[in-house]
Amino acid sequence: MGPHTVWTEGLVGRPVLCIGTDLVDVADMRAVLARQPRFRTKTFTEAERAYCDILGDPAERYAVRFAAKEAVLKALGTGLSGAALTEIEVRRAPGGKPSLLLVGRAAVLAETVGIHSWLISLTHTATRAHAMVAGVGAESPWMSSS
Repeated sequence: MGPHTVWTEGLVGRPVLCIGTDLVDVADMRAVLARQPRFRTKTFTEAERAYCDILGDPAERYAVRFAAKEAVLKALGTGLSGAALTEIEVRRAPGGKPSLLLVGRAAVLAETVGIHSWLISLTHTATRAHAMVAGVGAESPWMSSS
């Protein structure tokens, strides 16, 4: 396999086209969830809600997913008006590794700027939730083997 770890396989030679980051206050998210019951369905996919609602207090999980959605829209240069938040889904592999699935307008925006995949990092505590994303393009022509 060489000096690269498994997760980097397929990334070498591919350009990072954009990055985005966001920080969410967990107490603010908890308050929004309590005050606006429809916020969950307007903001999160069914799969995200099922995962977040496993715990008694899902605020940390919702907050970090909201941060990821905002980070994606920042990376795309649109802000919150760029696409519906439910068009950006934070997924979780059985081992815990997060990934992103974009559909609809969000997917079109990403495709327009040449994004082929996303890197995502999530972290949260009882008080703060942070997400960092990077949109990765196709292999650079100067890196391809001909």
